[in-house]
Amino acid sequence: MTGNHQTLALLLFSVFVAITLGITTWVSRSRQGSVEEFYAGGRLFSPMENGFAIAGDYMSAASFLGISGLICLVGYDGLLYSVGFLVAWLVVLFLVAELVRNCGRFTLADVIAARMNERPVRIASGTASVTVSVLYLVAQMVGAGSLVALLLGDTGEAARTGAVIGVGALMVIYVSLGGMRATTWIQIVKAVLLLGGTIVLTVLVLVRFHGDFDRLLRTAAERSGHGAAFLAPGLKYGGDWIARFDFMSLGLALVLGTAGLPHILSRFYTVPTARAARRSVVWSIGLIGGFYLMTIVLGFGAAAIVGPDAVRGSSASGNTAVPLLALDLGGGAGSTGGTVLFAIVAAVAFATILAVVAGITLASSASVAHDLYASLRRKHAAPRSEVTVARIAAVGIGVVAIGLGLLARDLNVAFLVGLAFAVAASANLPVLLYSLFWRGFTTRGAVWAVYGGLVPALVLVALSPVVSGSSQSIFPDVDFQVFPLQNPGLVSIPLGFLAGWLGTVTSAEVADEAKHAETEVRSLTGAGAV
Repeated sequence: MTGNHQTLALLLFSVFVAITLGITTWVSRSRQGSVEEFYAGGRLFSPMENGFAIAGDYMSAASFLGISGLICLVGYDGLLYSVGFLVAWLVVLFLVAELVRNCGRFTLADVIAARMNERPVRIASGTASVTVSVLYLVAQMVGAGSLVALLLGDTGEAARTGAVIGVGALMVIYVSLGGMRATTWIQIVKAVLLLGGTIVLTVLVLVRFHGDFDRLLRTAAERSGHGAAFLAPGLKYGGDWIARFDFMSLGLALVLGTAGLPHILSRFYTVPTARAARRSVVWSIGLIGGFYLMTIVLGFGAAAIVGPDAVRGSSASGNTAVPLLALDLGGGAGSTGGTVLFAIVAAVAFATILAVVAGITLASSASVAHDLYASLRRKHAAPRSEVTVARIAAVGIGVVAIGLGLLARDLNVAFLVGLAFAVAASANLPVLLYSLFWRGFTTRGAVWAVYGGLVPALVLVALSPVVSGSSQSIFPDVDFQVFPLQNPGLVSIPLGFLAGWLGTVTSAEVADEAKHAETEVRSLTGAGAV
């Protein structure tokens, strides 16, 4: 990239950082550090505000960079991510949003512990939530590294390492100083910027092809080198039985994973009522649905205009397809329009990464402080000390995410998020649904459901082609691959449900019918909700 690209993009990015740091500083001065304020922003956000914030939380680097890149490289098969990410919100709307808001206080563990032995359940759920959050953070870090490498024209280790560390440092500042209130407003600003930028690019792509979407698809197929196969299922997930099972595994993980993501569930506590939570989801579905429709246009547009070969030359995993598309749509390298459009897209992508990592870090640090720390102490922590622990946890989680992000720097960000979704669906969704709907569910069943999904999911990923055994693996020079699928969801999600059932039926504990009845009334009516 030319010096103009670098200077303008860095200037716009700096403006966004300055604005968000200003929001964070204002919030940290204007509000006291109470637990409710830090974790839930005082529960004062409107459904529309929270809907925009949820959309900002969900439309991550995986959506903006990864999905478009996958569609550019593998065509139709990349659409699975767009469809899966969107359909997942129907599960959230109909099964989770209102019930979680009524039953919980700050974290997923609050819902489960309402009718269980609190300590083991909180430890298990907190562990799973932190694990899912760290995996999700890794994807954002990888996206940051790819962007900076493209922006600076430097694919060396130093550029990517600096980008990942810089993003990690900023996310720790956002969370530790501003808490949920600052994070929410950062998400809202980011959602508006991302939707605006995506609309502009989509319009420019359609104008380039005179509104003829069929011509766009045919051109993309011609430039892909795969012909008609580019527009048909099977380019990535077709062929042998392993690829087909991988397809099913990924689809299952994407559709069920959203309902188990800690940073999404925590957003339902920032509104005053369950009705507001449901309306927030309706707002977010509209925003997210429109966005994913546009990523389809951008992905095929990148294939038709830039070409998959040029995208692969910049980033083997396709993470830079959208910035390269913006450069071409603006007039090409060296043109003023290309420079401006590229800079805007790069800055919006960076804003996306920063906002998402802030939300994820806040959710995971809340799990550490509210669930793990409070449970492992013999006496519950005082509210102020719990907030302090959450701020310290944000630093530790940031360090871990930075380290793992450097290891996984060559993987597609949408693919990495697919792994996080699989772990969330395996460890969090079974215990959540059992707690809400199964009258006979017990503490042992809850603990077994969490670990019975979490441990197999992590082990299967470690033994899969993602980690070793191929040139695209994290460790390409070693081979301890045993599990053939890249996504573990097809195996680990049923195991989570099975473990929860097995733990319950083998438990000597008798389920407390009165507590279940109380939880059921509270979840359905909101009576007694915090």
